Amino acid sequence: MPTLMIQGCTSDAGKSTLTAALCRLLHRRGISVAPFKPQNMALNSAVTQDGGEIGRAQAVQAFACGLTPHTDMNPVLLKPSSDCRAQVIIQGKSIGNLDAVDYHAYKKTAKAAVFESWQRLATQYDWVLVEGAGSPAEVNLRKGDIANMGFAEEADCPVWLVGDIDRGGVFAHFIGTLACLSESEQARVKGFIINRFRGDIALLQPGCDWLEAQTGKPVLAVVPYLHGLDIAAEDAVPRAASGVDGDFKIVIATLPHISNHTDFDPLRRIVGVNCLFAHPHQPLPSCDLLILPGSKNTQGDLAWLREQGWDAQIAQHLRYGGKLLGVCGGYQMLGEEIFDSEGIESQQSSSKGLAYIPMVTRLEPEKQLRNVVGQFIAGGAPVVGYEIHLGQSEIHGAEFAPLFQLADGRCDGVVSPDGQIIGTYLHGLFDQPEALAQLMQWAGWHGAGVGLPDADEILNREIDRLSDALDAAMDWEKASAAGWL
Repeated sequence: MPTLMIQGCTSDAGKSTLTAALCRLLHRRGISVAPFKPQNMALNSAVTQDGGEIGRAQAVQAFACGLTPHTDMNPVLLKPSSDCRAQVIIQGKSIGNLDAVDYHAYKKTAKAAVFESWQRLATQYDWVLVEGAGSPAEVNLRKGDIANMGFAEEADCPVWLVGDIDRGGVFAHFIGTLACLSESEQARVKGFIINRFRGDIALLQPGCDWLEAQTGKPVLAVVPYLHGLDIAAEDAVPRAASGVDGDFKIVIATLPHISNHTDFDPLRRIVGVNCLFAHPHQPLPSCDLLILPGSKNTQGDLAWLREQGWDAQIAQHLRYGGKLLGVCGGYQMLGEEIFDSEGIESQQSSSKGLAYIPMVTRLEPEKQLRNVVGQFIAGGAPVVGYEIHLGQSEIHGAEFAPLFQLADGRCDGVVSPDGQIIGTYLHGLFDQPEALAQLMQWAGWHGAGVGLPDADEILNREIDRLSDALDAAMDWEKASAAGWL
């Protein structure tokens, strides 16, 4: 079973993107390859072809392989709903919420799913490229580990270790990580990749020589820092504003349990648009379009929003004529009430919504997971998106018109009678230029003639860009000795 695992010295070392780049390199050579992440903790997720849910990073990696995402690519997904509790998704389906202690006891079952999925992929594809989670040096999590060395040991696969030199201390990261591993795990690490390097590589060479002498393991590649690399982050919310000189301003309310914030990446790419994520514990900036995003803990984040005084600021935004968009959990918040009688997301049985939409939402154990196509009812622009949400929402009163007509016969979303408020369950709305143009026109943007981004085209270009850089940086002779092909 040809399998290679990419692990990182730290979170955000570049495991996800480098795995995608390696996937693309194999795909270019005509080798069938599939991505795999045994266990992922992330609030950005995607709907798969088999009707399940996986981490968004694995969907990006599947795209790099020329594949449609499948639940086997990420058999265990943890979606935190609080600091100590997470929804546990096994092979695409939620089995409920567990705290850290209960999940530790559940790991034996999770492990069986991990190896079942990996073995299925290994029989279908020539290669499986595996991404670790966090760092293998987290010694407190070693018992029953299925995310890093625990998987690599049982699967008997080589490991490449990635370190981010841009944050500093990369040689200490490599040496310290190895020191935290057992002898057999140390032997499994076949080489190092130094990621995000800036400057003259000749000045780095003495450090690489020292690292190889200290460990007896090769430096396989020094990957340059690629400015403006536009591949969606696995989970971290971007803080910097885009297009800071833009006249049109969009603000996304950063909720504590914000989910699928990658929905809004296309907005950050529009020339002349200033798009930013509002900082928690600060007033919402004035803007033309205010967005309430998805949430993994809708009631808890709604209470937090009120604690910040953001509810009053939303009301002020509307009084001043601004537009308001609620997506998924944010859509539910715009309704009159949210019921959670079974304690699915929290112990609170119900919460009063912001009451901008005459809608009641009831959370249910069965999650709604769908890839959808359709069109705007007014305007007719085509829509492609996906649903990932708990609960069903019921609109009462006919003054709020439905927003989308879906191909499966359903309608989704609503628009207020004055056209100031839109709510929808659909993620991925901004990925296609036609839908993006109609939504931006609704929001009051007058950028006609300015090219709007196509998310798939940009992702394809950026994966190729990183793959080219990795290909040029890699010592393929050393890589071959370290488990590559």
